[in-house]
Amino acid sequence: MSREDEVRLMAKVARMYYVQGLRQRGITDRLQIHQSTVSRLLKRARESNLVRFSVTTPPGIYSELEDQLTAEFSLKDSVVIDGSVEEETLVRELGSAAAYYLETTLRPGTRIGISSWSRSLFSMVDALHPGDYCNGGKVVQILGGIGNTGVQQEAATYLAQRLAASIGARAVLLQSPAVVTTAEARRVLFREPAVREVVESFEQLDIALVGIGSMEPSRLLASSGNVFSSAERAELSRLGAVGDICFRHFDASGVPIKSPLSHRVIGIEAAALRAVERVIGIAGGKKKVQAILGALRGQWIDVLITDRRTAEAVLASAAL
Repeated sequence: MSREDEVRLMAKVARMYYVQGLRQRGITDRLQIHQSTVSRLLKRARESNLVRFSVTTPPGIYSELEDQLTAEFSLKDSVVIDGSVEEETLVRELGSAAAYYLETTLRPGTRIGISSWSRSLFSMVDALHPGDYCNGGKVVQILGGIGNTGVQQEAATYLAQRLAASIGARAVLLQSPAVVTTAEARRVLFREPAVREVVESFEQLDIALVGIGSMEPSRLLASSGNVFSSAERAELSRLGAVGDICFRHFDASGVPIKSPLSHRVIGIEAAALRAVERVIGIAGGKKKVQAILGALRGQWIDVLITDRRTAEAVLASAAL
């Protein structure tokens, strides 16, 4: 076969496969050539640029930004939505994106950890379409959720229970506050079998769903009673803290902040969180940029779900 004959056959096979939509077996039957020859010709057509692919990204889809985030911070995946400039609307939009991500990626038997006091996580659960996505799995509460009486319906226990019910899993609850008054109170709670059993289960998690907190608590968190005081937050800032995940604070480089305050937190430890196979962080908005950047630099999360403006600001800050 001459070079010209081979190119002609290559072009014919490529058109039948990519334009006419025939499968390789159909091309084999029609042209009476071996299927391995069809496969080889298709490969050579791509390598020689006889076949070139062009993906047109629709407006409002930010695949390039997602690729940049994933490459820059060695993420497993990222999701970037258009996002509103209005904070409450943005929270709902991020929750909806996170819900769709879960619906399309969860598998039966998955063990999921979920944080508390995150508006984005509450919005995610609200947006979920109930189904048996995680039949036989568990939803483990990884941060204490008992708060002031007025916000109990928004506590982490309810969040974990609602998520579990929505995806066909079983809820495992951490019945304690997220922040206690003293390190001794924490030690006493950790001696309780029910608390200790949940904490020990953190090491078996496949996925963790977390918000990324800035140094200024949200209204929901502030009203829960599970916060450090203004003076304590000021001390954390003085030590370099820019944000937290599950009340585990980190600096601009993502390095954990060493502070006695961490001994008052009832929840997953930094090392256990970072050992989870897939930690999914959901956060957006101008106030969260430095916290998100610190979390990414410190490799606290494996998947980021955020909005376009925040993604652009994070990448711009990372380049400085």
